[in-house]
Amino acid sequence: MSGEVSGRLSGRLSLNQWTTRHWPLPDLVEGCAAAGVSGVGLWREPVSEYGVGRAAKLVREAGLTVTSLCRGGFFQEPDAIEANRRAIDEAAELGAPLLVLVSGGLPPGSRDVDGARQNVADAIAELAPYAGERGVKLGIEPLHPMYASDRCVVSTLGQALDLALPHPPEQVGICVDTYHLWWDPLVWTDLVRAGDAGRIAIFQVADWITPLPEGVLTGRGMLGDGCVELRRFRRAVEAEGYVGPIEVEIFNEELWAMPGAEALALVVERFAEHVA
Repeated sequence: MSGEVSGRLSGRLSLNQWTTRHWPLPDLVEGCAAAGVSGVGLWREPVSEYGVGRAAKLVREAGLTVTSLCRGGFFQEPDAIEANRRAIDEAAELGAPLLVLVSGGLPPGSRDVDGARQNVADAIAELAPYAGERGVKLGIEPLHPMYASDRCVVSTLGQALDLALPHPPEQVGICVDTYHLWWDPLVWTDLVRAGDAGRIAIFQVADWITPLPEGVLTGRGMLGDGCVELRRFRRAVEAEGYVGPIEVEIFNEELWAMPGAEALALVVERFAEHVA
């Protein structure tokens, strides 16, 4: 297997940087270009270490597209608004059309999940106009409810959509991540709602494996190794008009231990087999 992308969806595959977490950015960019992967989803921490301006130039000169920047959010933090403004600025400098928002969990010592969700709504209302001015869309990502206490009080696609709808669609959309939403009993209905409102901002794929590894944050499965109906999700978002990038975002220690080019080749193979 050559590891090169082929087929009808070849132009839409994007490698999220965290899938090959330890692959240095220049090597990742070179590897994606060589494999015919035209998009990359970037993360703020490694981009900041490399330099935002340098990263933007590197990706641009390789002919790649930044499909998203992760992440903003964590609105329980006292400096969240200013931190998210910086994240929006970084996305704009990178040419990323989307800043992914992981809303954050409960403030320390709090049990008020309703209050935490209201805080998310208030923060998005404050940030959305600024993002619009910078040409960046905020993408609200619901996370599996096991993350609600510490990482994300937005757990369902419907909750994310309800937070997005008060704002112009060019300013706020939603992220559809199969790992987090495969279990949601209303996901198919809410995808129709999201499509009707023009709110699907990014489609991300990973599988759910059982049993989960000991480290829950690194428990995403390689495409095809778990129980998620990946192709059904892809067809569902396409039916609602989404024809944008499909990011492979997998947090997995075994995958991270592989050489970057080998991991990318496996991603390309499994994408063709289970998503395309």
